[in-house]
Amino acid sequence: MHTTEPSQALTFELIEQARRRIAGQVALTPFEWGSNLSDITGSKLYFKLENLQITGSFKERGACNRLLMMPIEQRAAGVVAASAGNHAQGVALHATRLGFRSTIVMPEATSLMKIARTRRYGAEVVLHGATYDDAYAHARTLCEERGAVFIHPFDDVGIMAGQGTIGLEMIEQNPYVQTVIVPIGGGGLISGIAVALKEANPRIRVVGVQTSEFPSMKAAVSAGHPVEVAAGRTIADGIAVRKAGVHTLETVQRYVDDIVTVSEEEIASAILLLLEEEKVVAEGAAAAGLAALVHGHVPDARNRKTGLVICGGNIDTNVISNVIVRGLVKAGRRVRLQIALPDQPGALARLTRLIAEERANILEIHHDRHFNALALGETEVEMTLETRGEDHIQELTSMLQREGYVFGR
Repeated sequence: MHTTEPSQALTFELIEQARRRIAGQVALTPFEWGSNLSDITGSKLYFKLENLQITGSFKERGACNRLLMMPIEQRAAGVVAASAGNHAQGVALHATRLGFRSTIVMPEATSLMKIARTRRYGAEVVLHGATYDDAYAHARTLCEERGAVFIHPFDDVGIMAGQGTIGLEMIEQNPYVQTVIVPIGGGGLISGIAVALKEANPRIRVVGVQTSEFPSMKAAVSAGHPVEVAAGRTIADGIAVRKAGVHTLETVQRYVDDIVTVSEEEIASAILLLLEEEKVVAEGAAAAGLAALVHGHVPDARNRKTGLVICGGNIDTNVISNVIVRGLVKAGRRVRLQIALPDQPGALARLTRLIAEERANILEIHHDRHFNALALGETEVEMTLETRGEDHIQELTSMLQREGYVFGR
């Protein structure tokens, strides 16, 4: 098997070389002012929109750079990667553009959409194992058998340098940025960005964000070496990494000022905020930075020019649908009421008329005569309503109680 990665430490010069190398191959993405969320958070927010890359993720940068670094004699055997998502597509796209073979090993439970996209970009997809670790082990075996080069998703200096081109762009697009908040999985993204920013301006504060379900880099920094954390469940699958890298940990220890964690609910609310307030579609990992800011985990970013890296937009439509509905419920804009009614003609019509007069919109209604604990002659109605917020719900329920209705028996 060929050497998997360059051995030198990540430097500013390597990131500058990466930028020259991938110029014209990868999009220079906008670093946009976020007016609405700046008002909401009290920070002066700018969004680095990596969701606008062809594959919808920053992963293209590192993949492109690492592939272009390969000597000609290594390219004939091709490359192998293990991934269930963004890294797979980045490697597939740029290997195909460069004209050599790529094989991506994905867990068997990978979504059909991700498999189809990876194949569409020209890779051979091999489904193996129940977990990413199973896929990773099989990818290493394929490398041994084929003499191919393994393209690691984060613990590779070539990958890290490619991701660092984001930092170079940010400081050129806004040289006055004071704080930059970056999602962390294995650490490749924040390593590259932190080196680029800190070497250009050491006063810039770099803060990493992990989901509390996979705090692998935070644990590694505390322990002084990579440690494996227990697997959790998260909507931020792009940063669901159980063990930080060796190279990335060394870089994070030197260049990153702080690492904070956010909950699943905080991430979900940030996805909805980005969609509603800035019209930005962000996957769970990409919303982690905003989640940390909105929920007070980065208090010193207030009133500072703050960059958020929107690292990807590849969110499953079912997930985003659930996030929107849960967000509406949490904000009091959707409510479910169970109301007891007399089982007689006109009772339901009267109830719906009263709700309409309060300007609430009935989305769903279920009329249950049999499967409840009510007395004979009574029935139960379960209604899902669209409302304007918590105050509107309170006005509505107070009115119904005055009219003699009883809830949730």
